[in-house]
Amino acid sequence: MAKKVLKQLIYFICLLIFVTFISFLLMDISPIDPVSAFVRSRGVGLTPDQRAKLIKEWGLDLPFIQRYWIWLSHLVKGDLGISNIYARPVIEIISKGFKASIMLMSFAWIIQGIFGLFLGIVAGANEGSIRDKSIKLYAITMASTPQFLVGMLMIIIFAIKLRLFPASMGSPIGMLEKDISFADKIHHMLLPGITLALVGISNIALHTRQKAIDVMNSEYVLYAYSRGIKKNRIVNSYALKNMILPGLTIQFTYFSELFSGAVLAESVFNYPGLGNLTVQAGLRGDVPLLLGLVLFSMIFVYVGNRLCDLMYLILDPRTRKLYED
Repeated sequence: MAKKVLKQLIYFICLLIFVTFISFLLMDISPIDPVSAFVRSRGVGLTPDQRAKLIKEWGLDLPFIQRYWIWLSHLVKGDLGISNIYARPVIEIISKGFKASIMLMSFAWIIQGIFGLFLGIVAGANEGSIRDKSIKLYAITMASTPQFLVGMLMIIIFAIKLRLFPASMGSPIGMLEKDISFADKIHHMLLPGITLALVGISNIALHTRQKAIDVMNSEYVLYAYSRGIKKNRIVNSYALKNMILPGLTIQFTYFSELFSGAVLAESVFNYPGLGNLTVQAGLRGDVPLLLGLVLFSMIFVYVGNRLCDLMYLILDPRTRKLYED
């Protein structure tokens, strides 16, 4: 077990170095000029001497490898630099954005897991029926619809027409943060959360449906049918666990899609989370913040994959035996 943990730790460190190196390289060869972005964000001009001083202070005159090594050494100390846009530590900005995003993504993740698994099992266990065709039509339609379009439709229907939810922002406009209640945050989070979950439900439902069809056509299910056991009992007592496992795999490996979906959903609803921060950092050339967000998203996806492995160890004894071997 200790060797397995050590192996995973080494793999994580190698992945971290690889991802940050490639990201740092892409930022370096991109047309983004950190000094110009800094000047634009402040709305002031710089004399040539001031510009040269800022370049030297930030180490932009150093070779690429040396700059990456300096950034990596600061990362080990927990220092991700200062944001050009917000003039605050990157770690502080990401922490604040994460508090908003984790509530949004957790809500969407739970909703898409529950409804995706349920709809997939219902469709697969009733292949060819009206229920199966209806669920399949919904899933294919949502999976092929751009998420920003879903968000715009949700705003038009539920915010503008029905006026059930606010159209944007993560809290009421004009209120101090200390005066904003948890209920206000939930009210503003529901519409982007549902938008984010709708597409996730479709993908999980389609994968679970296919596995459910395979299980329902397996030999042990056919044998149960031959003994006169009813379908509901077969599904609940014999086939349910085998139907759920593939759906759970998609659910726990969906962290990368969840994060990228949050970028679109938060942009459409102007929700103050990590997705909105990513868009702002990209548009305004905030290199330190972009690098911090890349690092955070990599850790976020990696943790999701490891949780998937842990879930398999708990639910499937066969994988536990392979792990021990």
